[in-house]
Amino acid sequence: MAARSQPSAPKTKSPSNVSNGRAECQGQWGRAWEVDWFSLASVIFLLLFAPFIVYYFIMACNQYSCSLTAPVVDIVTGRARLSDIWAKTPSVTKEAAQIYAVWVVFQVVLYSLLPDFCHKFVPGYVGGVQEGAVTPAGIVNKYEINGLQAWLITHLLWFANAHFLSWFSPTIIFDNWIPLLWCANILGYAVSTFAMIKGYLFPTSAKDCKFTGNFFYNYMMGIEFNPRIGQWFDFKLFFNGRPGIVAWTLINLSFAAKQQELYGRVTNSMVLVNVLQAIYVLDFFWNETWYLKTIDICHDHFGWYLGWGDCVWLPYLYTLQGLYLVYQPVQLPTLHAVGALLLGLLGYYIFRMANHQKDLFRRTDGRCLIWGRKPKVIECTYVSADGQKHHSKLLVSGFWGVARHFNYTGDLMGSLAYCLACGGGHLLPYFYIIYMTILLTHRCLRDEHRCANKYGRDWERYTAAVPYRLLPGVF
Repeated sequence: MAARSQPSAPKTKSPSNVSNGRAECQGQWGRAWEVDWFSLASVIFLLLFAPFIVYYFIMACNQYSCSLTAPVVDIVTGRARLSDIWAKTPSVTKEAAQIYAVWVVFQVVLYSLLPDFCHKFVPGYVGGVQEGAVTPAGIVNKYEINGLQAWLITHLLWFANAHFLSWFSPTIIFDNWIPLLWCANILGYAVSTFAMIKGYLFPTSAKDCKFTGNFFYNYMMGIEFNPRIGQWFDFKLFFNGRPGIVAWTLINLSFAAKQQELYGRVTNSMVLVNVLQAIYVLDFFWNETWYLKTIDICHDHFGWYLGWGDCVWLPYLYTLQGLYLVYQPVQLPTLHAVGALLLGLLGYYIFRMANHQKDLFRRTDGRCLIWGRKPKVIECTYVSADGQKHHSKLLVSGFWGVARHFNYTGDLMGSLAYCLACGGGHLLPYFYIIYMTILLTHRCLRDEHRCANKYGRDWERYTAAVPYRLLPGVF
């Protein structure tokens, strides 16, 4: 589903004009051209059950105080029927529809009509017009990077309302949480369906489209590589960053406001969740230009997986810790809280520094220092879909010499810290670390399969130099 975006193997590259056949490199980029039975079964399973999984978690909190087993026990023992649970579920409301429509339109306006100005006065921030990576067809798209600006404006308005304007209650998101879920689903399915139709009828770049001949796989994994409306509205960049990730911290703030309203205080666990997740969100927008080089933008096509995932899965399941703490407030012992905070900060440090090393290596074409030394590299080549041969370097120093995806390890440490902040009373808040472990392990294997196809024997030399994926000596 929509996920924290991760970079592929750290590399630098430069094109040359050596041509090769298109067929030779079709399997090297993006999603598959052909679908095996397991992939198709997985796609159909997710299309059928992912919306139900989201509903089940939110319903369990709303009706069963966040117990994941109580609904099943009630149904099995006959104390409740599915129709009874559904009847208690709030439906979409006019208020929720208006809130969601205003929210999405506001984010579209911030994304499309307000050029970035933060890069002009914030030291070290890279925003404004930036180039993305080369697409399989050899196209280099330009992007208006203004996510940090959108986040700041949105949150300044939120705090101004909470303390001065009083246009709406700070608990408005929690109070409409389930009705907003239906609105998010409508948008997720609408944009995914539109993207598929667009891919068939009027793609932005026909050479960057992929068709498998299977409707379900095309719908879920996407046809177009970078669907756009006009010159600047890029579906992948908008839906991956806005509205879901901008909303992430607002959702947590609304949950904290609800906890204050219900119990007269905000617990240290709620503060911890807000702080740790806000660090990640701010990191995402501070490094939005870096994000243009990650898997979501460089390799994934835009379909239901990203469209619905960014609208529903991300804002509803990535915020489960805050939601849980509204229903089950936890005041952590000081040692526990400090331990979770340190784990989260250490995980963030590894995640950020690993990505910084990779980005520095790429920007300087390897002419830099990693951990005080000249980086070790493996020279390699690959061929893009336009027939051009490219030269690349794979980094085997720093964190990238410890494990091939050590940035994922840092990400998982941070994810575990979010969950540990909720104590040990229920399984529900730990869904996040379970999901992230599965997701990043799968993404790790998927990335390595793609890199093996892309680099061939050069990738074999890289895996021999760095034998472990996530945990040295283990995996």
